[in-house]
Amino acid sequence: MNGLVFQMTPRWRYRALDFLRSCVSSPLNITLTAAVIALALSILPTLVHWLLLDAVWSGTSAKDCVGHDGACWIFLRAHAGQLLYGSYPPGQRWRIVVAAIVGIATAFVAGTSTRRLGFLSIGSMLLVSAIVIGVLTAGGIAGLPFVATSLWGGALLTVVIATWTIVTALPLGLLLALARQSELPIISALAVAFIDTLRGLPLVGLLFLVIVMFPLFVPPGFQTDKLVRALLAFTLFNAANFAEVFRGGLQAVHPSQIDGGYSLGLPKWRVTALIVVPQVISVSIPSLINICISIVKETTIVLILGLFDLVGVLQAGIADPDWLMSPNVRTTAYVFAGLVFWPICFLLSRYGRAIERRQPMTSGVSSAGLIN
Repeated sequence: MNGLVFQMTPRWRYRALDFLRSCVSSPLNITLTAAVIALALSILPTLVHWLLLDAVWSGTSAKDCVGHDGACWIFLRAHAGQLLYGSYPPGQRWRIVVAAIVGIATAFVAGTSTRRLGFLSIGSMLLVSAIVIGVLTAGGIAGLPFVATSLWGGALLTVVIATWTIVTALPLGLLLALARQSELPIISALAVAFIDTLRGLPLVGLLFLVIVMFPLFVPPGFQTDKLVRALLAFTLFNAANFAEVFRGGLQAVHPSQIDGGYSLGLPKWRVTALIVVPQVISVSIPSLINICISIVKETTIVLILGLFDLVGVLQAGIADPDWLMSPNVRTTAYVFAGLVFWPICFLLSRYGRAIERRQPMTSGVSSAGLIN
């Protein structure tokens, strides 16, 4: 009977009760819980007053925020279009909305269908989705007007850089990790040299090389887009980091798994694709998500290249003389940036946990199990 009641209890309620029990499970936990509650009660009233009660919600300029101790939310409303789309043409912004819907739907399907679809099918779906999103965003085909990347900015640019980097650096990192384990010495040495060189460079230095030094080594008149070069730098840098994560995953695959595949008569490439790679990805998910979160936060560095992402638009708005007279504008801008980036990183971590829970327990499969 107790088991039946336990099964009928919603999972979230069980987790909440388990969390509450852990908070008072020992004298130390009780003390720490009380300290955290006391700290929250001392900070929360001031925070609520600053964010909501004393904040300025109506007005058109910084003059309306002068003399108020709360947040200046009208600053965000005045820059809402730039914060979301940068200088993207207003009449074409519907394309960004559609692209966002496609991306969210694809991520949801990929995260909830890993067992049914498999990694190859999900990879193909992600590739098609990326092409559709790219066509919608850039245009130039299918009757959509072309929008230069110099007009991209705000949250649009942040999402483009983060998404592009994750989608391109993940497979490249996996290929580099497999190349590092290659039996051909030349391929292995080249992969090791590439990974160690890129991991030894700071991202700022790599961006400097790609943006400033690259034009010096190409023929005169050869032009490349600044954003494309920045995306290339992000891809190469993070692919090296992903490669090290996948290398650890490769070492976690027991040799009996590979031997079991060979005993079935599978060629090496099929053993790698069907047995090794799925297990490597499953084992590496926590570390992969950690790097993905770092990528989202690294996107703010493009400001040094003259590309205005979400944080860049905020800083440009803060520097506007029309808003300098309000002392709370700067604080409001950075609090808003935190309120944007924290949920994104938190949802990425939860997304990774959800994928982990849906993965089959492949690490414990033996060669005998493969034969059976």
